[in-house]
Amino acid sequence: MSSEQNSAPDTAQAAAVGGPRPRRLTYAAALSALEGAALVAGGVWTLVLGLTGAPDDRQQAVTLGVTLIVLALLPLLAARGLLARRSWSRGPAVITQLMALPVSYSLLQAESMAIPAGIALAVVAVASLVLLVNPATTQALGIKGPGRTGESKPQ
Repeated sequence: MSSEQNSAPDTAQAAAVGGPRPRRLTYAAALSALEGAALVAGGVWTLVLGLTGAPDDRQQAVTLGVTLIVLALLPLLAARGLLARRSWSRGPAVITQLMALPVSYSLLQAESMAIPAGIALAVVAVASLVLLVNPATTQALGIKGPGRTGESKPQ
């Protein structure tokens, strides 16, 4: 297949959902990508410290590092889907934000340097949720609300 054949469905979908991508959608994708990158960085950091340092439990440190890296796939794939205006991508993006809220609450309960991280995570999660449920974002992704099939009903 040529690149022209591959880009035709993307162009058709973009035209079907109404022109250029709204900034809200781009911002939501950027925040989701930021969270994914932070998870990758935290996972690599934990993995490296687990392998090279002297952790209390090396196996637990390595497992946590690998888990964080794997968990980073969800927001990174969601960000890519949001940028490509795929309607399926809003679900994983919202799930990521909903999972981030309890994590941020836990960080806020710590009496340490984790409090600023908890504040930043909470702000990003709430801002992302607001951007993701915005009607402009929903329309740009081609998501119809409940009971809206696109067909007009006779009255």
